[in-house]
Amino acid sequence: MAKEPLLAVEGLNVGYAGSAALNDVSLAVQAEELICVIGANGAGKTSLIRTIAGIVCPTRGRIAWRGRDIVGMSPWEICELGIAQVAEGREVFPNLSVEDNLLIGGSLKRARGRRDANLRRVYELFPRLDERRRQSAGTLSGGEQQMLAIGRAMMSEPEMIMFDEPSIGLSPALTTVMFDVVKKLHSHRITILLVEQNVASSLAIGDRGYVLENGSIVLEGTGAGLLSNQDVRRAYLGL
Repeated sequence: MAKEPLLAVEGLNVGYAGSAALNDVSLAVQAEELICVIGANGAGKTSLIRTIAGIVCPTRGRIAWRGRDIVGMSPWEICELGIAQVAEGREVFPNLSVEDNLLIGGSLKRARGRRDANLRRVYELFPRLDERRRQSAGTLSGGEQQMLAIGRAMMSEPEMIMFDEPSIGLSPALTTVMFDVVKKLHSHRITILLVEQNVASSLAIGDRGYVLENGSIVLEGTGAGLLSNQDVRRAYLGL
């Protein structure tokens, strides 16, 4: 008997102003997997993340968390279930201090009891944030703001973290650091849904992956299998 996935997306359709963003998208994420969704800019990757997070309402389809349909729940309720999001563009609160940004992430009912322990864990993972804990988030560099966005997600005691284009705007060196952080979180048994344009780096660390083109899933397989797929190599790696 097949194990029920932690997250199941079934026949998902999303549209904006009469234009389709997602067409009959289905995917599954098992507990403790690292799943990559890759595709070019405009393929529908951010729409997928925002719909799972409850920010966008689908026109059709089902999103199930541990078998429970979560379509129609508020983003806050979805966070309380254990689904955290690191949004594209970081979306930190620029006028608040680094620590206040983190504490907001730890304000969920599910996380309040471990707030101090989670704060220590974030500062251990990102010593730079510890050094700047009293500094306004808006004065941080792009890489530091990405660390803060990840740290804020960790503060919510998540079972799964969804990353939306986390390498955008980062230098090659910081991109490497960011992917190392994703791997480290995964090694701590956090389920990861990673949406990225950086195809090679994503598939290199992913257990499985899905290729999204023009709002539809066109390929799926293991990370290694997709990385060696000639269509993927030609379309996304220029090989």
